[in-house]
Amino acid sequence: MRPNRLIVNTKSGTYPIIIGSKIIEKLPEYLKKNSINFNKCLLVIDKKVPNKMVLKIIKSLKNKKITKYFFKSSEKNKNQISINKILDVLFKKNFSRQDCLITIGGGIAGDVGGFAASLYKRGLKFINIPTTLLSQVDSSIGGKTGINTKQGKNLIGSFYQPTIVFTDSEFLKTLPLREIICGYAEILKHSLIMNKKFFCFLNNNIVKILELKSPFIESAIFTSCKIKKNVIEKDEKEKGDRKILNFGHTFAHAYEASLGYSKKLNHGEAVILGIISALKFSLNKKIMKKSEHQLIIRHIDKVNSNLKLKNYFTIKNLNKIVFFMLKDKKNISNKINLILLKKIGSTLIDNQYEVKSVKKFLKQEELAN
Repeated sequence: MRPNRLIVNTKSGTYPIIIGSKIIEKLPEYLKKNSINFNKCLLVIDKKVPNKMVLKIIKSLKNKKITKYFFKSSEKNKNQISINKILDVLFKKNFSRQDCLITIGGGIAGDVGGFAASLYKRGLKFINIPTTLLSQVDSSIGGKTGINTKQGKNLIGSFYQPTIVFTDSEFLKTLPLREIICGYAEILKHSLIMNKKFFCFLNNNIVKILELKSPFIESAIFTSCKIKKNVIEKDEKEKGDRKILNFGHTFAHAYEASLGYSKKLNHGEAVILGIISALKFSLNKKIMKKSEHQLIIRHIDKVNSNLKLKNYFTIKNLNKIVFFMLKDKKNISNKINLILLKKIGSTLIDNQYEVKSVKKFLKQEELAN
């Protein structure tokens, strides 16, 4: 298949996303086509990325002066210490603002590397090569960078758009099914908030997509990226409509943080649990019809029928979950702001609920024995 090309236009910058197979072997060609020039680059490499794939990138960039920094990607390492280490490398190698930082890895590597790039000398060129399905369809688009703190997830960061994004489906073949499902959570979310036709495509082809069959996986990635691109172009800094991209995430981030970002529950699995919670909340508040709710839940069961909140939490965890929900960035008062679904393709933002209302819902509907 010929690579697809999306152009993201924001107030702070315009950049292309190149989507295809084996594109990392032709990086100089795409850099030249897009008038991107640099002589020196720092590769921030997620240690989970197979060495053979990293070597292909290094070989492709053989005419550049390369410095490598290997990063152990985890939510616990997504912190200021990691940022400082990357900045130290940039200073020691005397990088200029005309040089480039390239991240090779999943969403955590992209968030950390992108944040470091935004800070160094107030910004140097940043190229993102996302290697997981989750990062390819979500975190690599839109310019959100950041780190975690003990107060919650992604509470320190910046909006910093990349210079270019290379999304190569060959990386996906190196991932276990659990990681594919992790990324599929965001694809599903994009269909639910914006596009019922896309949801129907996913519902009809879920097995082929999870098995990475062409052209189904590439089509799912492209359409998902296009949906997110259209949202962020209208609202780059998340002042309004971009909040719909957080559907399910107020719950999801609280679930992750409550478990201390344990490997027991990865981000995509937390998002699926968060989507289930947001759907149930929408149903309980009579925002969504039961038939629509059941249609989505049946689809989620096709993806992973074992994902249940009760497998991770009990009533004893209730206060901790709500504590982290209150820390969510969308909140503007002492109430909890939830993104809810009216129907597939129709999302409601800025729904403010009292803490006791959310607690009651979690206790009676999600955590009850």
